[in-house]
Amino acid sequence: MSKRDYYEVLGINRDAGADDIRKAYRKLARKYHPDVNKESDAEQKFKEVKEAYEVLGDEQQRARYDQFGHTEGPSGFGGGGAGFDPSDFGFDIFDMFFGGSRRANPNAPRQGSDLETRMHVEFRDAVLGKQKEIILVKPQSCDDCEGTGAKSGSEPETCSICQGKGQVETVQTTPFGRIVNRHECRNCRGSGKVVRDKCSTCGGSGQVKRKVRIPVNIPPGISDGDQIRIPGEGNPGVNGGPPGDLYVTVYVKKHESFERDGYDLVCEVKLSMVQAALGDEIVVPTIDGRAKLKVPAGTQTGTEFRMRGKGIARTKGYEGDLRIRVIVETPTNLTEEQKDLLREFHRSNGEYDIHEQNDNFFNKVKKAIKGE
Repeated sequence: MSKRDYYEVLGINRDAGADDIRKAYRKLARKYHPDVNKESDAEQKFKEVKEAYEVLGDEQQRARYDQFGHTEGPSGFGGGGAGFDPSDFGFDIFDMFFGGSRRANPNAPRQGSDLETRMHVEFRDAVLGKQKEIILVKPQSCDDCEGTGAKSGSEPETCSICQGKGQVETVQTTPFGRIVNRHECRNCRGSGKVVRDKCSTCGGSGQVKRKVRIPVNIPPGISDGDQIRIPGEGNPGVNGGPPGDLYVTVYVKKHESFERDGYDLVCEVKLSMVQAALGDEIVVPTIDGRAKLKVPAGTQTGTEFRMRGKGIARTKGYEGDLRIRVIVETPTNLTEEQKDLLREFHRSNGEYDIHEQNDNFFNKVKKAIKGE
């Protein structure tokens, strides 16, 4: 049976470029691969596509094919029976079915990993915001070897095992040909380079740990558990890549006077019974100082007063409020004169007599013994 034209097999024009040939092959290889296509002639079509690509994918063989066609026979244009080896084409089965290469350049610049730490801040600083500083011990690029890990005057060598690829290959024979597996080179740990003469400062790692001071901007209104991202303050990059980021988790300390309720601040203020009954103008604490508050006559315990804009900053310039909760204190340790005044006040309101409970248990016992 005469062979089909290779250009016809791949479905391309005779003036197709190398990229067009490669794309056509990948598309048809995915379509007819025996692991995917279970039709009876799939394997034969797959071999036909492979053979066409072997010839047209090579500039010299393509030139001979364009001139002589199939006349060169088995030794010329894919007439032999070699097993399927995807590595001959510079890609593997993963490339064929998922449309990309897993071969990452081990010497390409890579961003450093991120770091995370925590910071405890005062309640007031969390409400109003503040510029603070955090001290960390973290790896940095070694100045003596400029991050290469090699002793001054020397350079890292190309790994002799993986030839600088950072990966080594193992071949597995299957009924459909050979499958190439790749894994990280143990000799260079995937870097593609080996340091023979190591830097005495960093021990060949290219990094040293130093104590650094990092400014942290605490934004107004930050909540307990929020994170602040500081770009470029993570671990250093690899092969000249950018550093990672630093994430600071903020923990807000408790305040002796204030509590947070959303964007509002809440505090309690104690009033005497007289202040609550007659009304008063009192001084109350705020997060950034003090302010005056007018308390109307007849204020009951538990009443809340709201001071607008004295709470926590919000977006678009709005702020929460300060809510002041009143606690009316009952007087203790009254003198007899004070008690008489309260009794008179009670009678003036037309109230019934009250059964006063002033004596403690021991005084009552003493009076009972004396017969009082």
